Amino acid sequence: MNHLRIISRIDLKNNYVVKGYHLEGWKEVGDPIDIAKHNYFNGCDEIIFIDSVASLFSRKKIVDIIRELSKDIFIPITIGGGIRDTKDVDDMFQLGADKIAINTICFENPDIISQISNKYGRQTIVLSIQAKKNSDGNWYAFKETARDNTNINVLEWIKKCENLGVGELLITSIDNDGCEIGYELDLYKQVKKITNLPIIACGGFGGVQDIEKIRKFNISGVAISKQFHLKKITANVIKEILEL
Repeated sequence: MNHLRIISRIDLKNNYVVKGYHLEGWKEVGDPIDIAKHNYFNGCDEIIFIDSVASLFSRKKIVDIIRELSKDIFIPITIGGGIRDTKDVDDMFQLGADKIAINTICFENPDIISQISNKYGRQTIVLSIQAKKNSDGNWYAFKETARDNTNINVLEWIKKCENLGVGELLITSIDNDGCEIGYELDLYKQVKKITNLPIIACGGFGGVQDIEKIRKFNISGVAISKQFHLKKITANVIKEILEL
């Protein structure tokens, strides 16, 4: 069984960390620097920042956040949200990101995946997938922070993007997001059947028992937001219980 990474996912809106339900209804829950440092010093292996607005103002705020965090935090940082072209990608890496997470732009310009992969290596590209189960029993990929259904099957989309050069998957269950009801096991079970890419499960963490259930699929990491933001649990506690 692979080493399981415990990852802090931090969604940003202007000056604040935000959290919602089903990737909508965002509410402010704290300061990004305070939350990131707390999670780092309490055992998180990585941090993922997703800019839910991606305006010029919020981009400048991310610069300030990363510059401040680089003084004290020494774990991989992924930045995503609003990336529209290769210049945005260059800016994120120059800022100090170890990886970038992309979603919407991939549907509009799939070739950007190959361009990034050829320049920076596929290990730097995280495909962010916002997945929702339809009445036909299949999972479909959404874009624009889960506002738009692409009507593209998640499994087919993963295979296409893997062939283009994606190196890792961040898969969020829209239905489970923010609900603390556990990870959507069927989703990750299906994905593991069609790819060997590292998978980060996101959406639904409610307790250590949820990680125990999903570990059997040999995923690479779990992303946790709400319970970390509210300091209900820490990565160190999770690691101690699971003997990670």
